[in-house]
Amino acid sequence: MVASVAILMIGIGLAVGGRMIFSRKVHALTEKDTIVLADFANATGDPVFDGTLRQGLSVQLEQSPFLSIISDEQVQQTLRLMGQPANAKLILAIAREVCQRTGSAAVLDGSIGKIGTQYLLTLKAVNCESGKTLASTEAQASDENHVLNALGKVSVDIRNKLGESLSTIQKFDTPLEQATTPSLEALKAYSSGIQTTQTKGPVAAIPFFKRAIELDPNFAAPYAWLGIIATGALEPSLSVEYRTKAYELRDRTSAAERYWVTAAYEKGVTGDVPKAVEACDLWIQAYPRSYVPHVYLAGAVLPIVGQYERAAEESTEGIRLSPDYPLPYALRILAYTALNRFDEAKATYARAVESKLQSPYLSLGMYNVAFAQNDPAGMTQQVAKMEAQPRWGHTMLFLEGDTAAYYGHIKDAREFSRRAMDSAQLAGEKDATAIYSGLSGLREVSFGNPQEARRQATLALKLSTSRDVLDYAALALAYSGDDAQAKALADDLNKRFPKDTLVQFNYLPSIRGKLALNKGNASDAIKDLEAAVPYELGVSKGGDFVGNMMFPVFVRGEAYLASRQGGKAVAEFQKILDHRGLVLYRPIGALAHLGLGRAYVLEGDTVKAKAAYEDFLTLWKDADPDIPVLQQAKAEYAKL
Repeated sequence: MVASVAILMIGIGLAVGGRMIFSRKVHALTEKDTIVLADFANATGDPVFDGTLRQGLSVQLEQSPFLSIISDEQVQQTLRLMGQPANAKLILAIAREVCQRTGSAAVLDGSIGKIGTQYLLTLKAVNCESGKTLASTEAQASDENHVLNALGKVSVDIRNKLGESLSTIQKFDTPLEQATTPSLEALKAYSSGIQTTQTKGPVAAIPFFKRAIELDPNFAAPYAWLGIIATGALEPSLSVEYRTKAYELRDRTSAAERYWVTAAYEKGVTGDVPKAVEACDLWIQAYPRSYVPHVYLAGAVLPIVGQYERAAEESTEGIRLSPDYPLPYALRILAYTALNRFDEAKATYARAVESKLQSPYLSLGMYNVAFAQNDPAGMTQQVAKMEAQPRWGHTMLFLEGDTAAYYGHIKDAREFSRRAMDSAQLAGEKDATAIYSGLSGLREVSFGNPQEARRQATLALKLSTSRDVLDYAALALAYSGDDAQAKALADDLNKRFPKDTLVQFNYLPSIRGKLALNKGNASDAIKDLEAAVPYELGVSKGGDFVGNMMFPVFVRGEAYLASRQGGKAVAEFQKILDHRGLVLYRPIGALAHLGLGRAYVLEGDTVKAKAAYEDFLTLWKDADPDIPVLQQAKAEYAKL
């Protein structure tokens, strides 16, 4: 999940001079300073305030282009190093130690008490080292219903006393009840959801986020989180519903969250990647100290259009801004791997390990590196780590199935895929099951098994008609000769996703190109595939699982073969082989060797043709002998 828990901890620093707060010896915070939020001390005896006020304060302060708050991920990482549990209550003493270990400047320590029917909120900024109070403020609330309003007041006052200019405070000060919810109970449920994502994982947080929107149907942030979680759980249909609702309510968020909601909507609903990039760029411009837009770009947006160089740069910036958050390390590993920069990927992993960071995404990245470098032991090591993670078991089963298929072990691949689908179905992840079935069908037809491909495609469509499932099924059906249904699915994709960059410039050109080839119109196929050229290195993603990539290149290579343009076909198949770190274990990575051999035959270069065929046959030396494409390849090689 590329949008992280720390989306609610966004803080951006603007350079501020050495302004005094109380004396000439105490300076305002600078653009290099960070602060730690402690938990509010609750003397009211009412549990509704536990965790809620800290969450509300973080939403208020994240609007500031002056303050930079240590993210919850970094707090948790520091707590582990301190020997504290991840859910340890951040009392002042613990918060001060976290502050010192992270090199921060101050702790914001709050409290709430009750005097008769009134509530008193106090907030003070405490120097991490000395424990001296740098600034303090307080506000009263006449009753429980006005506590959030009082929290907003102390938030504004502390921003001013810590050195932020009145102009930026006035510009970035959405009232808390508008930025979140007027319901304390809804904010409490939301706060519990955020905490649960950190301690038990995002799926466990779903009931809390759902409870928050039951209490306040106009609370935008829980919808956004549910949309992100649904994507990670391979439930794209639910993700669209939740992201759309969050987008409709985007005026009820803070300025920083509004960028996030907009980017998530454009990426996950309309599919308009340039608009998602634009939203992230504006986000970075407004909040240059926030790592979140960099991470979102690197993981969720840029890979779709094949911009791995920039993805590596954005993930590097994410690491610089949040060095104790594991996700940007994992994304840099994935970007470097896609660029065949394996040594840099491994160096990034070593740095993450040295910092004692943990994430299944790190293991996924190193599984890919191990595959690209023919390291079975390394792959096995990462599989063991990932299978122990909730929800990652079926993902890894399917990846192992693709790996088996890459080497021609189709029976093993089917068994892995069956187990992955059963596991996903048992977990109630219908869309995940459909995605696996659709990709299995495409794999089967690539190896010459059209009947099994049609069966898998039909099963996938019964389970889901999400964007990616439609693409995988349409391609599988086009390759198995069911042109009418493949065209109907393509027309449905075009109608439902007119602005979707991936659909319009990757999926549809591939499907239409193959359908044209089926009719014997190679020139039309080549023309259809021209639209894909700027985005042909992009990937399709269903949550954490990266599916089909460089398929437009493969279909274009086939079109050049059909039109007997051997030299151009060579270029396309070689392009696939040159991007080993991107294509990895997908079927076309193996079949590109065969396509290259056929292209050299057209060129009349027998030596290179034999070498390409031998590369394929060596790769499949232990393959199941009855695979049609293998039998065909052996027959063609014999003629050479």
